[in-house]
Amino acid sequence: MNDTNEQVLTTALHDLHVELGGKMVPFAGYSMPLQYPTGIVKEHLHTRKLASLFDVSHMGQVRLTGDHAAAALESLMPIDIIDLGEMKQRYALLTNEQGGVLDDLMVTNAGDHLFVVVNAACKAQDISLMQEKLADQCDIEVLEDHALLALQGPEARSVLARLAPESAEMLFMTAANLEIDGVDCFVTCSGYSGEDGFEISVANERAEQLARTLLAQPEVEPAGLGARDSLRLEAGLCLYGHDLDAQTTPVESSLMWALSKSRRVDGERAGGYPGADIIMRQISEGVSRKRVGIQPEGRMPVRDGAKLVDAEENEVGIVTSGGFGPSVEKPVAMGYVQTQYATIGSELFAIVRGKKVPVSVAKMPFVEQRYYRGNK
Repeated sequence: MNDTNEQVLTTALHDLHVELGGKMVPFAGYSMPLQYPTGIVKEHLHTRKLASLFDVSHMGQVRLTGDHAAAALESLMPIDIIDLGEMKQRYALLTNEQGGVLDDLMVTNAGDHLFVVVNAACKAQDISLMQEKLADQCDIEVLEDHALLALQGPEARSVLARLAPESAEMLFMTAANLEIDGVDCFVTCSGYSGEDGFEISVANERAEQLARTLLAQPEVEPAGLGARDSLRLEAGLCLYGHDLDAQTTPVESSLMWALSKSRRVDGERAGGYPGADIIMRQISEGVSRKRVGIQPEGRMPVRDGAKLVDAEENEVGIVTSGGFGPSVEKPVAMGYVQTQYATIGSELFAIVRGKKVPVSVAKMPFVEQRYYRGNK
C-alpha cells in the first residue's frame, strides 16, 4: 500500500461513484469518493436526518470456517468469540505482544462460519496474521468478490424494511441473510455513524444493482469518506491509525467496555491472547494516559497532531482526531492526555499554528448514539 507505483484499486461501485459526481481520492490503496456535489456537510446532516449510502467495499471481508474457528480467532484477541451467539456480532480488537492494538474489527457468528470485517489499511496485515496463526485450525476465505455497502441514518430501517421486511426488527449488532431486490445479501445491523443502520455484504456483480435500488428510495442520498469521518468523530468512534495503533493498548484507548469479562482476570478463559499480561495489569493498576473527548472553545477546528499543553505550557497530550462537527455546529476532537487531566472539564490548550486554543476534556459521544436495541 505504501508503494507509490502500486496500482490504485477500485471497488465494484467505482463507475457509479463517477456517474454520481463523486470526487475520487486515493484511500488505503483504493480510489474512493471523498464527497459528492452536495458536499460533506450536507451529506453529514442528511445522514443524521434521513439516510445515506456509503461504499465501504475497501474494507476486508473474511470468512472463517471449521469447528475450531471461534477458539482459534479468540486466541488473537481479548474478546469472547466462543460464546458469541448465532447471528450476533461483536466489536473486537487484535492485539500484539505489547498489548497494542493491531486493528479493530467486527466479528459475526454467521452460523456455519465467522464473518470478519477488517479495516482497509490493515487488511493485508490482518489476513496474513490469520493465515499464519489460524490456518491449521480453520479455513480462511478472503471475500475478494464481495462489496460492502453501509446504509446509515434514522430512516435506514424503514428504507430497508420496504425492500426486505424481515429487517424491520433486527437489533443492533445482529445479522441476517436477506434478499433485497432479488439479491442475496448478508446484513448486519451496525455502522460507523452513531445512527441506526446496516452494513450489507453482497457479491460484486450485484453490488451496483443493489446500490441503485437503495439510492432510488426517496430518503437515501450517497455519502463519501468525508461525511463518514465527521459522523464517526461526533459519535466518539475510533479511527485506526489515528485514535488506535500498535503502540496503544485497549485500556489506554478507553475501550475497556470491549474487553469481554470471560477473558479478564478471574474470567473462565482469562488471558491467552497476545499482550494479555500487560493489558490485565493495566486494568488493575491503571495507565498513564487515556483517550478522551476534547471540546475546543470558539470556532477553530483542532486537527490531529496538535499538541495539548497545560497552563504552564507543559505538554500533556496530543489530538488524534479533530474537525468541525456539523450536527453540533462546533469543533470536536479526541486525543490522549495524561491520566490526571482525563477528568471531564479539565482545561487545557491545543497548539494550533503556534497559537494556544483553549480546550476542555469533554464527555463522548458528542451526539447521542441512536442504535436500535428494541422498543423499551
